[in-house]
Amino acid sequence: MRDGILAGCGTCGAALTAAAKFCAACGTATSAAPAASRVAADRSPRDYTPKHLADRILQSKSALEGERKQVTFPFADAKGSVELAEDLDPEQWHRILARFFAMLA
Repeated sequence: MRDGILAGCGTCGAALTAAAKFCAACGTATSAAPAASRVAADRSPRDYTPKHLADRILQSKSALEGERKQVTFPFADAKGSVELAEDLDPEQWHRILARFFAMLA
């Protein structure tokens, strides 16, 4: 490293500053960025979860399995709406949809 400049990007050869996480010329991550993500990927949840919280989670079966619920939600599709939206100004389309959802609700 000389004057805050690293040797260069491994992909395009552009000069990199010492603080650079990505190459300004081609966008490739510098060698420091992948190493940091590798360290995070190697960590187990046990490394960063407090023991009292891990014990509480493990004691509660539903916390691990989740829960099933029956839900209902409205769904509507307006035939030709995509073609109509392409021909309108976004604000006009928003007003139309707002009125539509008000009627639907």
